[in-house]
Amino acid sequence: MLITIIILVLSAVFFVNGKIRSDLVALCALVALLIFQILTPDEALSGFSNSVVIMMVGLFVVGGAIFQTGLAKMISSHILKLAGKSELKLFLLVMLVTSAIGAFVSNTGTVALMLPIVVSLAVSANMNPSRLLMPLAFASSMGGMMTLIGTPPNLVIQNALTSAGFPPLSFFSFFPVGIICVAVGTLVLLPLSKWFLSKRGKNGEDNVHSGKSLKQLVKEYGLSSNLFRLRVVGDSRLHGKTIIELDIRRKYGLNILEVRRGDMSQHRFLKTITQKLADPGTVLQKEDILYVTGDFEKIKLFAEDYLLEMLDEHTTEEAKNSANSLDFYDIGIAEIVLMPSSNLINLTIKGAGFRDKFNVNVLGIRRKKEYLLQDLGNERIHSGDVLLVQGTWNNIARLSKEDADWVVLGQPLAEAAKVTLDYKAPVAAVIMVLMVAMMVFDFIPVAPVTAVMIAGILMVLTGCFRNVEAAYKTINWESIVLIAAMLPMSLALEKTGASEYISNSLVSELGTYGPLALMAGIYFTTSLMTMFISNTATAVLLAPIAMQSATQIGVSPVPFLFAVTLGASMCFASPFSTPPNALVMPAGQYAFMDYVKVGLPLQIIMGIVMVLVLPLLFPF
Repeated sequence: MLITIIILVLSAVFFVNGKIRSDLVALCALVALLIFQILTPDEALSGFSNSVVIMMVGLFVVGGAIFQTGLAKMISSHILKLAGKSELKLFLLVMLVTSAIGAFVSNTGTVALMLPIVVSLAVSANMNPSRLLMPLAFASSMGGMMTLIGTPPNLVIQNALTSAGFPPLSFFSFFPVGIICVAVGTLVLLPLSKWFLSKRGKNGEDNVHSGKSLKQLVKEYGLSSNLFRLRVVGDSRLHGKTIIELDIRRKYGLNILEVRRGDMSQHRFLKTITQKLADPGTVLQKEDILYVTGDFEKIKLFAEDYLLEMLDEHTTEEAKNSANSLDFYDIGIAEIVLMPSSNLINLTIKGAGFRDKFNVNVLGIRRKKEYLLQDLGNERIHSGDVLLVQGTWNNIARLSKEDADWVVLGQPLAEAAKVTLDYKAPVAAVIMVLMVAMMVFDFIPVAPVTAVMIAGILMVLTGCFRNVEAAYKTINWESIVLIAAMLPMSLALEKTGASEYISNSLVSELGTYGPLALMAGIYFTTSLMTMFISNTATAVLLAPIAMQSATQIGVSPVPFLFAVTLGASMCFASPFSTPPNALVMPAGQYAFMDYVKVGLPLQIIMGIVMVLVLPLLFPF
């Protein structure tokens, strides 16, 4: 028992210190429990197969897909309209929406659902995401107190009551308690988050790379201001022809940037849009949409000659949400600057062989303050020229390896990762709704962890990610290892009798001071233990002790059991006491001490309020 407590205390010290990564500390604690033979290898590794850990992995993938498809941005824009430019309204909306969802969906699921939305909200409102993410995690736990299914400890005390022969609690027996939790939490977090979280994460990481964003490049080179869409209709003379046969650049002075093709196959749900670079050999098909740049009059002439349908009269960069704007799902753009020693100096763009060697097009040249966009084929390359090239993301990445003649500005693959696959947003929304439905409705015989796994796999299979590797990159393995390695700690405390010894000692000392003092002792004992072991494990451990203590002094066990579930669920002072706390840790760039600064005062105030309120709601 003593060794287990020493390992627990040392782990807590290193967590607070923050100099060693939290996942490494958790693994060291796990290895120590193995070395001293407190746990068997099967027991020690049980955390890595725990349903909570597997669910967290799946939820990272689901959350990543919600962000990658732009669904988070769409939802956040609607919330942002309600909040306007007020940080206070935005904070209150996040707290209320999260609490409402948390009442019916697991707190882990709620955070995974809301995390990408809140990050997108904060960015849109020019607000630091760390100001909202910790309150988001706490609000999900508070919302869980409003219904019977909101959090596992609620079900634990329900089971304890019915096992002892008491009538079961109704679905909304928890509602008054939950409302008070949300109100107290919101009032306390409002100043605390502003004092301690507003400056978190402002380390300029977003500005590490020197390249321009895709939107900046489009605007700078005026690509959208002379961009037009033409559709190949049934009687069009382009049908079945290749781009090189058209000779559009010589005849009309126009440039085809892209051919966008709707997927006409039966697997429309799996793939909805295909972008093709305008290669000379590309065979044009019916319903293809050509993205063409050039003079408007020449565009009209080209459309008339080949019987093409013009989809828009004119496009500007302001029309960024419309269908005729440039998108970068499969193909992208980047700038390359020519080196003074480059072998391409004085060669023409056509002679440089960008299309033949790298399968990329040159869309524009920036020469000092001048931008050349028309008739580039015969333009000679000068030293110091910056070329705007277009190609598939992989081909643009290949250019980075040819560093003798040029340097690729910025990080094209990093920019590609930021491109939202917005045409997949409806698919992601359907999968997300199905996942929530499977979690909420009991008549669907699917466990929550299974629902999350199904949703995660569907997000990948339906193309909500660029590739499988992109899905894996959304998983924060530090958080996963941290939770998985700390879960067996509760087993060690229970196995050695440390948990029972600590709780019994505290409760027996306070029993003589009356039911209120005893209930307060149970609440804060539960609250303290949940800082180091999972809230569900703590509730399972203390529920029978609370029941027995209430019976011994001849009072109703209901307020005592509520003290257990509240103490277990309202734990905010540690990042690994509940999965939501761990989920927001990497995204908010929080240190262990941030949870102590914000969560500990909230946890203490919440405890005091609840100890005073519970006897009023559920008399002894």
